[in-house]
Amino acid sequence: MRIEDLRPGWRTEVARLRFGSTIEERDDCLVVLTPGNPTFRWGNCLILREAPADEELSRWIERFEVEITRRQPLSSHLAFGINLPWLGQRLPSWVAAGLPMHVNGVLRLGPGDLRAPKPARAVDFLVRPIDWARELEAIIELECADTRGIPLHRYRDFLRRSFDCYAEMKGAGLAEWFGVWCGGELVADCGLIRPPAQAGATCRFQRVSTHPQWRRQGLASALVHAVSGYAFDVWRAADIIMLADIEAPAIDLYKALGYREFEREWSFERAAPQDLGT
Repeated sequence: MRIEDLRPGWRTEVARLRFGSTIEERDDCLVVLTPGNPTFRWGNCLILREAPADEELSRWIERFEVEITRRQPLSSHLAFGINLPWLGQRLPSWVAAGLPMHVNGVLRLGPGDLRAPKPARAVDFLVRPIDWARELEAIIELECADTRGIPLHRYRDFLRRSFDCYAEMKGAGLAEWFGVWCGGELVADCGLIRPPAQAGATCRFQRVSTHPQWRRQGLASALVHAVSGYAFDVWRAADIIMLADIEAPAIDLYKALGYREFEREWSFERAAPQDLGT
């Protein structure tokens, strides 16, 4: 399987891993490794060419052990992406093994499709790129407001390693990070990447998040709208890709702004106790 064979969602996923990760091509899958961040599940995963059969569970678990865990013992999770469209196969053995199927909608926005957001409840807010030299710690602390049940110090370490890669991408003109400030307080953030750093590229959103105390006030909608405008007006993007859980409320927020779902992305993952993020 070649990187060029990836569908749009996975292609943009792999694009953000050019810094700090290796991607190895196999006949039936891609092997993704991030040695500097081994507990990053989707930086250490197998992307399968097509959906597995139910009886192939043990073979793929063993394959993950050989390709990833033996080379990086801290990568004791399991993470499998599926490239080709799902054909409705039932996988009861995978579910019983703690590997239920996860489905993301892959949404696209083209120039001229962006719609105005509903007015935010917070009257006084500002959306702008962060100052990487002075405000990166504020972004990390904002993201730590919701640690997903992971010990705070471990989640903070995971984020710092992740943002080290984003900072390298920023230096190469491939990434930017944005925040929403209300009364001087950072309350929401997201990233935007583009490979390559030139007009006509496809951009991809990263980690849209809002502080728990500031949710449901229209700030995420205002943020995504402003950053989408930045992608078209400043980076001259050809289009923007956004991934969202089909069962999460956020997908409706993106669709209200003009994003349209054009395909889906399937995956299976099982966390390990030391996992620090997805």
